[in-house]
Amino acid sequence: MRDIYRIIDTVRMSEKATLLQEKENAYTLKVDRHANKIEIKKAVEKHFNVKVLGVRTANCAGKAKRRRRADAGRTPAWKKAIVRLKDGDSLGLF
Repeated sequence: MRDIYRIIDTVRMSEKATLLQEKENAYTLKVDRHANKIEIKKAVEKHFNVKVLGVRTANCAGKAKRRRRADAGRTPAWKKAIVRLKDGDSLGLF
């Protein structure tokens, strides 16, 4: 298994992520693009000392952006993981 600190990048906070956290005890994370569900589950369990019930992943494409001039470019693609925890567990972030 790869280093758990390279698998988990950041916690994503949005309105939808907050609703998932309150209703389903699920947290949204930005993870390494090459990590699979098993690696994500083991990394979250080891780092936060919680029990993970399920992991859902989605690859998010980068958006087209423009600079000051007509230079066209893209933001980098990233991977999102929605991790569902056992009732009573939390990541203890807030």
